[in-house]
Amino acid sequence: MAQLSFHSPIGDLTLSEEENKIVSLDWGWSPLSKETSFLIKAKNMINLYFDGEAPDFKIALDAYGTDFQKRVWQAMIEIPYGKTMTYGELADKIGSHPRAVGSACGKNPIPIIIPCHRIMGKNGKLTGYSGGEGISTKLFLLELEKATTKNL
Repeated sequence: MAQLSFHSPIGDLTLSEEENKIVSLDWGWSPLSKETSFLIKAKNMINLYFDGEAPDFKIALDAYGTDFQKRVWQAMIEIPYGKTMTYGELADKIGSHPRAVGSACGKNPIPIIIPCHRIMGKNGKLTGYSGGEGISTKLFLLELEKATTKNL
């Protein structure tokens, strides 16, 4: 597995790849950081995102998880930049329950690219976020996207 660490507005991030597929994006710095052309391409997409652009994250992903988690993560990828959806709305879309969707969101191994920060509580309420500094990181990402939600 190759990893690339870099600085971002929300702290140090580390991308990990296996066979030219992103398998994780983690907070922190890896001592095993090594540039590959694939990881540089992914990092450049994330930097565009932090520059306020809506990048086309058309990059191969291989998120480890259950079939259900992968269904939730795929549905999150389909939420457009700058838009949000509630846990309940996403659950209705995939035929599930909001708590199960919330659990899958919390286990998302590739945040930002799989935009779990776009999932809100009932009535657009800001709820937990498993990355960075939690809610403040989620709020930063939503404000960066100028997301449309009632309670920002």
